[in-house]
Amino acid sequence: MKQRNDAPAVNALLARRLVADQFPQWADLKVRPVDEDGHDNSTFRLGDYLSVRLPGRNLDADHIAIEHKWLPRLAPHLPLPIPLPVGMGMPGLGYGFPWLVNKWIPGYNSSPGLIADLTEFARDLAGFLNALMAIDVTGAPRPGRITYRRGCDPFFYDGDVRRCLGKLGNKIDTRAATAVWEAALDAKYDGLPVWFHGDVAANNLLVDDTGRLCGVIDFGQMAAGDPSCDVTIAWTLFTGSSREVFRSELAVDEGTWARGRGWGIWKALLMMERRATLPGGSDPERIARDIMAEA
Repeated sequence: MKQRNDAPAVNALLARRLVADQFPQWADLKVRPVDEDGHDNSTFRLGDYLSVRLPGRNLDADHIAIEHKWLPRLAPHLPLPIPLPVGMGMPGLGYGFPWLVNKWIPGYNSSPGLIADLTEFARDLAGFLNALMAIDVTGAPRPGRITYRRGCDPFFYDGDVRRCLGKLGNKIDTRAATAVWEAALDAKYDGLPVWFHGDVAANNLLVDDTGRLCGVIDFGQMAAGDPSCDVTIAWTLFTGSSREVFRSELAVDEGTWARGRGWGIWKALLMMERRATLPGGSDPERIARDIMAEA
């Protein structure tokens, strides 16, 4: 299913109309945008205890059924709150995709300025990811196009990396970056599939009023496969002792860590090429330097 060219704009008014049309029991609840929205999905508060998640394109709409089915199964096994669907909406009113009503998780999108203790945060996140990887994967979705190849062999993005290295030239130590990337390609995953989040980034990690990790959101790219894509936050958010704690607490082997460096250098090179920052304002040049220094 594709969104029509004359489809309505994805905004609070559309969310309000869809809720009133398909979930009349919540029609009187106030709908308002969240403070910090995602790139691929739009989220709105629905009253005080619910949220509405509307995908913005066809591929992201495929994630909705996965989240609706699997998030309630994962949640009891995890040490932190994750989104819990309470209703799945259907296309309507000119909007072409399925959508979700979730329970609202109180908190703020994390950033270094909001995190009280980055080392404690690293330990809590590693514990969450360890618990996620330990959950039974029977019947779980497998990675591929729907996960943007997270959970697959990073070689899929070899062309991106080589192109970026060629364009960036003397803006980066191309020899060191190439060594990181090729080490990631050499460290083939030979383990059993495990659950991974697929987009462990600062804006998908929530902190409470005390600055402590209190929830994990946006599981649109989750599946069962190679978890190395979830390792990259070691460089995009953590530094120094917090990175050391994250590495020591996270239950992954050296090969997974090497592939995580590869995912990190791929993302950093792309952002450098586009002259953009990563979610949370992370500097891709700093990330690339840290990755190359560790390798």
